[in-house]
Amino acid sequence: MRNLILAAGLALAASGAWAQDTVRLATEGAYPPYNFINDQGELDGFEIELGNALCEHAGLTCTWVQNDWDSIIPNLLAGNYDAIMAGMNITDERDKVIDFTQNYTPPATSAYVGTSPDADTMGTVAAQVSTIHSSYIADSGATLVEFPTADEAVAAARNGEADVAFADYDYLTPIVAASGGELTFIGDPIPIGRGVGVGLRESDAELRGKLDDAIGAMKADGSLNELITKWFPENPPTF
Repeated sequence: MRNLILAAGLALAASGAWAQDTVRLATEGAYPPYNFINDQGELDGFEIELGNALCEHAGLTCTWVQNDWDSIIPNLLAGNYDAIMAGMNITDERDKVIDFTQNYTPPATSAYVGTSPDADTMGTVAAQVSTIHSSYIADSGATLVEFPTADEAVAAARNGEADVAFADYDYLTPIVAASGGELTFIGDPIPIGRGVGVGLRESDAELRGKLDDAIGAMKADGSLNELITKWFPENPPTF
């Protein structure tokens, strides 16, 4: 989260107005099922399909840009793309730096994983840097260890570098299932955040309005819920 506040200074470098014919959408490409690189080497996932649908609803021509998580907000503010769709939860701290559309996922749950059901969730906890998960752990009294990606945070719990890892339950579920019993959930899922939304520069009210309207239309006609249940099959919260 500290990086998010520091990123505010980059806002002065942004052009301040959205005037491109093509809207550039940024994602991380490393957080399935929200966004990832598929076997064909292409960006894929819930947010890729949703972003394309939103652009169609809004009559926009859109392209995708892959960007590392820890610089995704600074590069938005610097004008290197126009919007972020990267599993980014809407938080008060982020809202001080950038703007958001309405949420396109309901508030979800997060969870701890480790190699033992008795692992200490108040010990050393691994989380991805500058996420609601790292912020939650920092406030919990546990010892936070941050990593550039969620995969690296989970790996830290696997190899003993951390007692547990903390991330979105939806992200962790297939990892635990594929671990052959090496990883297990610890405790009950924890609801945090206000849902995931599209992040934009504060100055781009016109683009925010177009995307907001498109999200609202997809909520109203049920097509957003269809995408949520397609990509998050285990009884996900819907609208």
